[in-house]
Amino acid sequence: MLAHEMGSIHPQTIPKIEEAIEQCHGTSLETYLEKYILEPLRSLKRPHPLVIIIDAIDEWRDHLAFMPALSYLNSESSVVKFFITTCLDPCASRLPGSDNILLQTYALLPKSDEVIKIYFDEHFRAVPWANGRDASIADVNRLVELSGGLPLWTSTVISLLSHRFSDSLPHEILSEIISSRRQSVSGDGLRELYRIALAHLFPSSDVQRLFQLYFGATIVLQEPLSLSDFSILIGLPSHVTRDIQFALSVLQIWILPSDSEKRVYPAIMLFHLSFLEYVQAATTERAFATSAFDSHSTLGLACLNQLTSLPPPSLPQTSPLCDLHHYAVKYWPVHVSNGTPRWNDQWLGTEHCSMLQRITVDSQRRWATSFLQSLIPGRWELVIEYVTAEDGMISFLRRLAHCLGKCDGERWGFGMACLEVALRIDGGNARIWLDLGRCHNARGDSIGSLKMHEAAVEAFRHALRLRPDVHPSHAKSHNIVASGLCSCYQQLIGNTSASNAAMCCHKALSILPDPCPNRFLLLNHLAVALQAVYEHTGDIATLNEVISLHHEVLELLPATHQMRAALLNNKAIALHALYDRSSDVKTLNEVISLRREVLELRPASHPARSMSLSNLAVALCALHRHNQQIGTLIEAISLDREALALRPALHPYRPLSLINLASSLYALYQRTDDLDTQNKVISLNREAVALLSTPHPLRPCSLHNLARSLLSLYERTGALEVLDEVASLCRELLILRPPGHRYRRIHVKFLVKLLEKRFKVTKDGRDLGEIENFKAEYVALKAKDISQ
Repeated sequence: MLAHEMGSIHPQTIPKIEEAIEQCHGTSLETYLEKYILEPLRSLKRPHPLVIIIDAIDEWRDHLAFMPALSYLNSESSVVKFFITTCLDPCASRLPGSDNILLQTYALLPKSDEVIKIYFDEHFRAVPWANGRDASIADVNRLVELSGGLPLWTSTVISLLSHRFSDSLPHEILSEIISSRRQSVSGDGLRELYRIALAHLFPSSDVQRLFQLYFGATIVLQEPLSLSDFSILIGLPSHVTRDIQFALSVLQIWILPSDSEKRVYPAIMLFHLSFLEYVQAATTERAFATSAFDSHSTLGLACLNQLTSLPPPSLPQTSPLCDLHHYAVKYWPVHVSNGTPRWNDQWLGTEHCSMLQRITVDSQRRWATSFLQSLIPGRWELVIEYVTAEDGMISFLRRLAHCLGKCDGERWGFGMACLEVALRIDGGNARIWLDLGRCHNARGDSIGSLKMHEAAVEAFRHALRLRPDVHPSHAKSHNIVASGLCSCYQQLIGNTSASNAAMCCHKALSILPDPCPNRFLLLNHLAVALQAVYEHTGDIATLNEVISLHHEVLELLPATHQMRAALLNNKAIALHALYDRSSDVKTLNEVISLRREVLELRPASHPARSMSLSNLAVALCALHRHNQQIGTLIEAISLDREALALRPALHPYRPLSLINLASSLYALYQRTDDLDTQNKVISLNREAVALLSTPHPLRPCSLHNLARSLLSLYERTGALEVLDEVASLCRELLILRPPGHRYRRIHVKFLVKLLEKRFKVTKDGRDLGEIENFKAEYVALKAKDISQ
């Protein structure tokens, strides 16, 4: 979609977009961004970035996957910038992926009364007023007051007055709106406006029931259908569907293709989110309230009814489905899983259960084949593999979910729906709960969602309850729950999940048969969980237990095991934490030994080699601070340079490598006083700062390093403009480290030092005043730290 718009506006990008179409098949979202967005834009060779605006991203169902992928564009602000509008504060709401995106947030403020008044004055000219009864100046002023500066409210008012959708005349509707006491700025005014509109559109109880059926179905509709197919699906005559569709057009905010009156679109493609929320709210009048659950239930039943009339299963590739059958085949699991109770005793009483039991095995096979082909076209041999068994719907559902679990994007949701239906049929099957947990866990890892990981843990715990202590897989189930809890902890600040994960691991270890080939995996889960507990509590005994567990893991692990590098790295992390506490050189040397072994296991082609190079370099720099041996520092610099070479301009960890190399070179400069080394340090720090926009967590570190290296340049050259730049960097640092931040005292002290240097040269009284103020703050911060 974005590439299509870009090609329409900038035809020069079309050749690159055509290349992307040829090259991108089932690749990562980051590759799509590179091929469809970055490469076409680079071909324009524009001096300024192209701005892409995405409105109401939280209304897009795939935004959970799209948002994290935007972090790939952090270093591409000179090529493209995204302006995204959302009802949510991406920082306060923890919009998935926002933590890793270099973003700035701006509040969309209400429009001024003057702007709203001009809008009304302009658009009232087109209203078909009757009998000379148009809006007065007092009416306009009252509307401006009620609008609260909300453009959506004002445009909806004009739409209501301009369309002849009821017997009421425009001035009568205007009078009803003006009589409202609810201002739009609070949200109540917008809801009141929707109530007025629906009351005029659907005045009788009979048409209100038709509205609920129609609109509820469009709320859960998964893709557009022809008006006739949609009418068949919900059981309404086509002319009734058309009449309701026409009436609701007054509230539409999106413009659709010219043939849109012949098709029914999902409501989210037509209406503002506030309207969708209004009709589904618990406080909405019963006449207009709709239930997504009930609507899913209705469509699920209708889709299951279509399955009974599918063509025979012979040669399905030569008998394409009609649109209505295609929709039913693809989406019945989605509707049924969202419109029926999960628990088996309740499920058995539903009509869906009865209908599903009546579908023959041949129809099940036909459905499974068509379902998979609609999601993974061209993979016929895979389809054959997954539909040969005749052992019931549960088998089909589990196998289809397993197949879809290997795919990315929206296919994940279809696999999840299959497993949810399988649970309804047999909720006592532990394997289904485990499959569901793994599906949630994979999605949580993909989009960084705590909610998904929590759902995974819930599913794993259900499986565990279905496997009592005497079950041969009971210990394995404890291990799976522990793994899920560890994933939760990675998304959650606090040690509750980590502590629970550790308890599950301990429980599993106590009942695990010995010897057990996978014991090392459970020990590793326990070590990871306890490492998380240590990071929260700082308890040294916990850290020592982590190190002991890692030692036991490596003892159990064959030297050639594929996980050895990762497990060696885990032990090195724990030992480095111990070194940070003890400053024991012996511990640091063990860290270095482990880092060297990891590096040997990660050759030049390994994707994690750059990280291993950086980790070893950091450890060697720490050793240099102890032994002051120049050879140790030179080796660290060499490793940092190799890591930087493996992290080109688009690499997300390039700024970290720039910071690390600049720091190790700065240590070399302090020993040699070499001007070229000093200039290289400044250059690296400048590049890092340029790549790390606010609010990236590494920006303060890069600002401090650049300020420190520039201060050393000033001490060498005495250039006052250098000192001015350092002061500017320090002031930004204090903005990023506001009062209460644990590192603010360090930056205040640094700023006092450089302001004193500048005052000695300039004798500027303004510096003197700032020096006194910052000195007083530093003394107060120091006293506070001592008291704590």
